[in-house]
Amino acid sequence: MEGCQGGLEGKDLHVAILVSRYNAIITGRLLKGAKEALLGHGVTLENCEIFTVPGCLELPLLALKLAKSDDYDALVALGAVIKGETAHFEYVCQESSAGLMRVALKTGLPIGFGVLTTYDEGQALERSGGRWGNKGEEAALVALEMANLLRKIHKKKDSRQ
Repeated sequence: MEGCQGGLEGKDLHVAILVSRYNAIITGRLLKGAKEALLGHGVTLENCEIFTVPGCLELPLLALKLAKSDDYDALVALGAVIKGETAHFEYVCQESSAGLMRVALKTGLPIGFGVLTTYDEGQALERSGGRWGNKGEEAALVALEMANLLRKIHKKKDSRQ
């Protein structure tokens, strides 16, 4: 039995990065990590577009519009939700992540999920280039791997017809 997995080669891939402006210090660090990962794996500047939205709740709508455009092989969604004193944190975390998952499943376009959901700013800093790495970079690599995997599956299907 042969296994199949996607690689990280981004040379021919078109990728959109969606970034929430809320908690901009954190999301700027996530964006830096995502851009470095994509460019480091062969995605060209011409094939990488960055879109900003006010907050994480706006990410799913933009993701849906971009996915339906057929202009991209993958999306990378970046944001930072930091718990405050109200239940708003739970709603934003749940709805933004569920919305992005629905978009990916509905359209078949991979979305690297780089939305931090942390209890304080320190945790967010540690996950945006601190001791726990950069989740923006990780989300970009997931997007590349899944885009390449889906291409392989599509090619296998085409070769059997």
